[in-house]
Amino acid sequence: MIGLPSCSTTHYSSSSSSSYPLSSSSSSFRCSLSSTSSSDSPQLPSHLRRPKTVISPPSPSLPSPPPPSIPPFNPLKSLHFDRLTPKLRLTHTLSPPPPPPPPPPPPPPPPTPSPPPPKEKNVVEFRQEGKIFVGNLPSWVKKDEVKEFFRQFGPIKSVILIKGHGELDRNMGFGFVIYEGGDQAALKAVEFDGVEFHGRVLTVKLDDGRRLRNRLQERGRWVDEGGEGREYRGDWHQKRDHGRTEFKRVLETMPENWQAVVRAFDMINKPSRREYGLMVTYYARRGDMHRAREMFESMRARGIEPTSHVFTSLIHAYAVGRDMEEALSCVRKMKEEGIEMSLVTYSILVGGFARVGNVNTLKTAIHMPRKHTRKMVKDRATGNGGVEASSVWWAADQWFKEAKEQHTTLNSIIYGNIIYAHCQVCDMDRAEAYVREMEEQGIDAPIAIYHTMMDGYTMVGDEEKCLIVFDRLKECGFVPSVITYGCLMNLYTKLGKVSKALEFSKAMKSAGIRHNMKTYSMLINGFLRLKDWANAFAIFEDVVKDGLKPDVVLYNNMIRAFTGMGNMDRALRMVDQMKKEWHRPTTRTFMPIIHGFARAGDMRRALEVFDMMRRNGCIPTVHTFNSLILGLVEKRQMEKALNILDEMALAGVNPNEHTYTTIMQGYAAVGDTGKAFEYFTKVKEEGLQLDVYAYEALLKACCKAGRMQSALAVTREMSAQNIPRNTFVYNILIDGWARRGDVWEAADLLQQMREDGVQPDIHTYTSFVNACCKAGDMVRAKKTIQEMKAVGVDPNVKTYTTLIHGWARASLPEKALRCFEQMKAAGLEPDKAVYHCLMSSLLSRATLAEEYICSGILNISKEMADSGLTVDMGTAVHWSRCLRKIERTGGELTEALQKTFPPDWNAFNNPSLDSQSDVNEPESDIEDVDAYLVDLTDSHDDEVGDEVDHTTWL
Repeated sequence: MIGLPSCSTTHYSSSSSSSYPLSSSSSSFRCSLSSTSSSDSPQLPSHLRRPKTVISPPSPSLPSPPPPSIPPFNPLKSLHFDRLTPKLRLTHTLSPPPPPPPPPPPPPPPPTPSPPPPKEKNVVEFRQEGKIFVGNLPSWVKKDEVKEFFRQFGPIKSVILIKGHGELDRNMGFGFVIYEGGDQAALKAVEFDGVEFHGRVLTVKLDDGRRLRNRLQERGRWVDEGGEGREYRGDWHQKRDHGRTEFKRVLETMPENWQAVVRAFDMINKPSRREYGLMVTYYARRGDMHRAREMFESMRARGIEPTSHVFTSLIHAYAVGRDMEEALSCVRKMKEEGIEMSLVTYSILVGGFARVGNVNTLKTAIHMPRKHTRKMVKDRATGNGGVEASSVWWAADQWFKEAKEQHTTLNSIIYGNIIYAHCQVCDMDRAEAYVREMEEQGIDAPIAIYHTMMDGYTMVGDEEKCLIVFDRLKECGFVPSVITYGCLMNLYTKLGKVSKALEFSKAMKSAGIRHNMKTYSMLINGFLRLKDWANAFAIFEDVVKDGLKPDVVLYNNMIRAFTGMGNMDRALRMVDQMKKEWHRPTTRTFMPIIHGFARAGDMRRALEVFDMMRRNGCIPTVHTFNSLILGLVEKRQMEKALNILDEMALAGVNPNEHTYTTIMQGYAAVGDTGKAFEYFTKVKEEGLQLDVYAYEALLKACCKAGRMQSALAVTREMSAQNIPRNTFVYNILIDGWARRGDVWEAADLLQQMREDGVQPDIHTYTSFVNACCKAGDMVRAKKTIQEMKAVGVDPNVKTYTTLIHGWARASLPEKALRCFEQMKAAGLEPDKAVYHCLMSSLLSRATLAEEYICSGILNISKEMADSGLTVDMGTAVHWSRCLRKIERTGGELTEALQKTFPPDWNAFNNPSLDSQSDVNEPESDIEDVDAYLVDLTDSHDDEVGDEVDHTTWL
């Protein structure tokens, strides 16, 4: 008989209210039967249930024994003797059952077989596909050389050189090359084990994964063995985390304190790519491109490869520093390393070139060799090569088009930069087209683009459109800021409407917006252009009252004001005040002072200020030397001006086109055409840009010397160089023909001027009136005056002086007196030249003794005496000789006229001197007036020269 395990007590339920206990033996038997298959087990009675669980090992099928005899039912017997039988359901509900017996101890768990000892992992599992080991490398070799050598076996994904601990610029003599596309290229490279490379026999083999395995094992040492998988953080890690947190805090709270930022960065143990990137970005925002490059190279020396973000930050640093040549070299490096340029990179490049004013084409700049790129950028930066506005915006479009090709969606930042680039070259049509394109793309224009458009219209002087943009800004819900009002004030100060600028200044104050240093500087510049020194000083006092500290720009403007007034000592005291306020003077601070002393002829003081500038750490530039040369040229001291050229050569400063143009203007003023052409040739030989000002100086020399055919040859060369004639060029030519009295050539030039779309100004009409007067065609002169008034050009004092002189030459003093009365009726104050012309005209007809002549002499003498005007001794002698023809012994006319003579006239007035003066001083007053009229355009050209030089260093 097969032994069966004992079964636990099993509860059976019945449809009746009673249960029938069974003995343990029968229970065991039934349990054993229940474990067999359903086909072999007997059918249980319908009032019994199968046990819930039966645990028994499988047993072979046995023949069914006969059913045992069931004894008579006796409940009491089961209660007394069978403790495993459960109670009735009702009893179980009414009275709680006795406590259950303690459970039998659990059987001991079966012995679990011990796991087999872990097999040592094969090192092949750690190796990377396509990775080879290269040993015995020279310590000085770079990644590019290794990559170029192993590229012959297949495309390379990356090159890793193991750096030394002490010398980061050298490697340890081995490294790894990872190929793309699996082990096929790596196996080809391994076949060349023992190849010679820079005099070394290389060891080339497949990477065995030892480096990665050691790294994982080293990491496993620092991982908690408790199963949580947390990395152990030692003191070194905690210090590094603290250093990173402190660095971020300093960078966010104290960005202006660069020393604190650098100290916080140095406290980080082993900075990561993120910290290096933040430092490169920090230096980029400061414009410190040299330190940004140093940080970039330090990161690469530590084996940290830069990302697109780090490259973009470095390009930003060069863009802020306006070194676009190095920015383009970074772009080339990104493309060589396969790093994709982001939209931010394109935006920075477009904005950087827009700010330097020269936008180079993308394809030319990236694919051109480095030396050619350097020359191209240098030529464009210095103005060589004649960069035109059309080429500039075309190049900007090339950068923008590549950005659109590489990126499907653009943002308002890159649109703002391309719009700014076109506004800088005054191409407002293209700027408006980009604004429309941005709106069509559904990109909302920020307020900065409105400011850019307002600034562009300010540069072209379009007041109407600037105000339209201002109104549109307010319609779009933007609140005008101090920049908005500053654009409007800048517009009106450049247009000469300072009163309108003051109106917007008051509107800004009423809106609760305070002035800043830029808005105050704009107002001061407006008054300086009008030479309104008093209001400029009043604005400066408002700056002090508002509690603002003047900056270097404002101090430089005030120094310009004092030098314009001729108060050079006060300008020097302003420099001392700058130093007390801890402002460092710049070359722009000293240039107006140097120019002021040079213009006044005090070259000793000018050179003293020049030396003071050097002692203050300001390196003299070409513009500084130009201010010295300009002052000497205005005093016609050409030899000293040429000595300044020698000093420039000793200082290593090369003259530019403005230097030679100023010298050409000096020789033109003295009529030395040969010297003017000599320096014109030097400009050509040195490859400098020939602008319209150089041709103006050459034309002035030719016209003053009477060489009109040479002047025409110069104009033909201007046309060949595509340099259009402006108003000043036509004025010089018309004045040249006027000097010769050729009114027909002057009239042809005036007609050609109108056909070319150049509007004549007051100097043009005055020169043409002079030509008519010298030709004796006073009818045409009168018609020219009427034509001037019809087109809205009012005659000035010089125009009336020229006309009065023409009537005097025609021996019509009554017409000259009538013209004099018209000038006073127009509100013009007569000057000394007018009185000379008029008095000479009246005295020339004194022998007629007409009444209007005598009354005119008395009235003019009285006006001159009241104005404090006196004539020179030669003019006094000539007027006295003419007056003796009427009053030989003196009289009312003699007494009135002598009030305009010099104070030492009585000592000079004796017969012997009178006889000498009759011979030696003929018609001195007429000659003086002729000299004045000859130099009508000379003074205007000097003003043009001043404007050119001021533009250079302002």
